[in-house]
Amino acid sequence: MAESPDNIKELESSQAKTVDSQKAMREQMLKVLLTSEARERLYKIRMVKPDTAKIIEDNIIQLASSGRLKKAITDKEIKEFLTSMQQPQKDFKIRWA
Repeated sequence: MAESPDNIKELESSQAKTVDSQKAMREQMLKVLLTSEARERLYKIRMVKPDTAKIIEDNIIQLASSGRLKKAITDKEIKEFLTSMQQPQKDFKIRWA
């Protein structure tokens, strides 16, 4: 049974509103959980590597939800998140034969 175009538009509209409200709630949580310097750094990370920023945001929200976050996250702690996420780089040695 096919849905009418009006029903499809209403469904898409309600889904868009839900997504927008979830984004707003997420931004509000991060505003409370991060210092202004940390928010600025996360914003810059988001501009360059959105997937990395999303992972960091998810980790922060998870820490807060589980009650393991006692104070606002600082810029230094964001840097620590980044270093813990980095993959170890291999050393390349060039041998001249």
